[in-house]
Amino acid sequence: MSHKPNEEWRKAYTLVKAALDAPEGDDSFRAEAFEFLRTSSSDRLVGLAHLLQPGTTPRSIQAALVPLERVDSRTKVTDVEMGIRSSDIYNRCDKAPFIVIADNVRSAFNTGGIFRTADFFGAEKIILCGYTPSPENIHVKKTALGADESVEWETARDVRDVIDDLRNKGYTIYSLETADGAKNISVFEPKWPCALILGNERFGLDPDVLKLSDEILEIPSHGMKNSLNVVSAFSIAAAFFRRFR
Repeated sequence: MSHKPNEEWRKAYTLVKAALDAPEGDDSFRAEAFEFLRTSSSDRLVGLAHLLQPGTTPRSIQAALVPLERVDSRTKVTDVEMGIRSSDIYNRCDKAPFIVIADNVRSAFNTGGIFRTADFFGAEKIILCGYTPSPENIHVKKTALGADESVEWETARDVRDVIDDLRNKGYTIYSLETADGAKNISVFEPKWPCALILGNERFGLDPDVLKLSDEILEIPSHGMKNSLNVVSAFSIAAAFFRRFR
């Protein structure tokens, strides 16, 4: 039976992963993966079959997984397509009452990274303000790797309206920025529910937005630079927030 390239490589990944995770002494998964690769319509897959011959080691099986992360068409197999999380696990994900507000983030790649980070740390929602690109932008969607489907999101023209709306709903508003009076995030405990505002890569957050925040939080620098990439900064902040959930 022939397969489309993407389907065949995904099937190969599933079988080889099962062989690696099989109980000790159970050789049936390895044998099934070996036979699938050996009889594949793809020369590249056939070339991997020797890594799963009888008597192979777990290290050899692991080596076969590496090239299976890409399909024949050189299309990246995403986390979602690989099925790293089942629907049951996804339904049990530990979401937090924590909203991320991205205000005038310029880069589509950074926005996609914010989605992935928000998913990883269980954020409730992302609100994209100003000219922050949405997942309708192909570069956001590709970088998000499916996180745009696992994290709720919406767009808003003016971040000030978003702040007012969330505050009326009982959210505490935090801004992540290097500014006078900012508190060290590593020794700060957030109040829940809350929202964290991320700003433009070059100019940061507008002073009037900072004034509307309940608290300004900063990540202390120990080098010559006093700023980080917005995705890196958000990752650090989210990790500190999750300590208290």
